[in-house]
Amino acid sequence: MSPEIIVLISTAATIAFVHTLMGPDHYLPFVAMGKARGWSLRRMLAVAAVCGLGHIAGSIALGFVGIGLQLQLNSLEWFEGLRGDVAAWVLLAFGLVYMVWGLRKAFRNKSHSHSHRHDGLVHSHDHSHQKEHTHVHDRAEGAKSTFVPWAIFIVFVLGPCEPLIPLLMYPAAKESVTGMVMVTGVFGLVTMLTMLGAVAIVGVGLNKIKLPRMERFGHAMAGATLASCGSAIVFLGL
Repeated sequence: MSPEIIVLISTAATIAFVHTLMGPDHYLPFVAMGKARGWSLRRMLAVAAVCGLGHIAGSIALGFVGIGLQLQLNSLEWFEGLRGDVAAWVLLAFGLVYMVWGLRKAFRNKSHSHSHRHDGLVHSHDHSHQKEHTHVHDRAEGAKSTFVPWAIFIVFVLGPCEPLIPLLMYPAAKESVTGMVMVTGVFGLVTMLTMLGAVAIVGVGLNKIKLPRMERFGHAMAGATLASCGSAIVFLGL
């Protein structure tokens, strides 16, 4: 193994770790959606793993194709940038739509009291129309539960690993194909481990926070989190 490849492998591990932690869109969406939809930590990690694999695989495939066809680096960087912009705007739009839906659901699910008079006595009881009619919506809620992970997966597949091709794959390819595979593999592995570690830590931390009065706003807050991540990418370049 050449010294250049060793340096690139070390650089790949460092960039993957920092890039993932500095991009909250790599882990916050899974925790926010998982918290709102009552996912177990295992399911959060499973969804994050599948989305992470799609996220990494898209850029790796593009890099291999570009190198195999001897495309110019500028062309690949332009396409990766376009993918990133589309993914960020989709994440922002999806978050806003989900937030509005969550607010509507929260206010429909607000508990309220009814007073009744019986034999001169007055009593009241609290209830929620949404909860009382849950059986009508069970099938629709199941469909939404399946739709959400797929929507996040599509956003992650669209989103590129920005440093992978220009900083790692191209320099490694100039050394050897084996070196390029090793550098790419290390980048992907560290990215996945960092994503899953961040999801686990943040997820466990949030599960210890109990705010019963805010639970009905869980979906709205999840949507706001997704929209914030999208905004951070679009307007701050994170």
